Amino acid sequence: MTTPVGQAADQSQTFGERFLARAAELGPLCVGLDPHAHILERWGLTYDLAGLKEFTDTAVAAFRDTVAVVKPQVAFYEAFGAAGFEILQNAMAELRQAGVLVIADAKRGDIGSTMAGYANAWLRPGSPLEADALTVSPWLGVDSLAPVFELAAEYNKGAIVLAATSNPEASSVQLSQTQSGTTLAQAVCDRVAELNAGDRPGNVGVVVGATVDDPPVLDHVNGMILMPGVGAQGGTMADVRRICGQAARYASPNVSRAVLNEGPEEPNLQAAARRFAAELQL
Repeated sequence: MTTPVGQAADQSQTFGERFLARAAELGPLCVGLDPHAHILERWGLTYDLAGLKEFTDTAVAAFRDTVAVVKPQVAFYEAFGAAGFEILQNAMAELRQAGVLVIADAKRGDIGSTMAGYANAWLRPGSPLEADALTVSPWLGVDSLAPVFELAAEYNKGAIVLAATSNPEASSVQLSQTQSGTTLAQAVCDRVAELNAGDRPGNVGVVVGATVDDPPVLDHVNGMILMPGVGAQGGTMADVRRICGQAARYASPNVSRAVLNEGPEEPNLQAAARRFAAELQL
């Protein structure tokens, strides 16, 4: 069952189910909300709170009824302190009320009660910063993220785990061999597959760059595959299909600059988002 545009999602569905339903209606595109200084300048805005708010309000109005997923990059809001977080939390609440799946791109990773604190901040219902999903870093051990996985399972939220990122430095860590002979990236994906085991698409996903040359096998992940690098960074739908294989229906290609550069007029942003969403349909 799909969620009508403009209606908040059914929380009884897993995050994976909610993504597939939204993607079936609007396409799998994830638009990144990345208010870089140069994006604000391109839009004719000042790099201050007023510019940040105008950028965010425009983006929310443009994308709330046109895309499946929006991923705010938390760092750009955190740079403005409490006032920046207030803009972010208001934007996330409005997008989520419209049925958009919001992924807070915060890449949190820690242990014990600190990780539980991050989970409560970003995923617990009623939190000021409540999102539908949170990106998390597994490099202290995948199971160090257990508080996030547990809260995700309790409330059908998403936990999107870094696995094979496309930055040049990544391979020195992510392609390292484990004791069992697999790469760390593959071990992350295999652990996510275990967490998502069952008949329903799961709440846990992975981040795999669309420009990765030596990707992990994703056939059994059974959850969202968030794929940055499409568009301005050179990734294509052919890359998405090559990397995802049998799991391609779970792919959510993330496009940021290639859409945002079409602003600040809302119709231009919407047209760019719809164009990419159509191109990314599997």
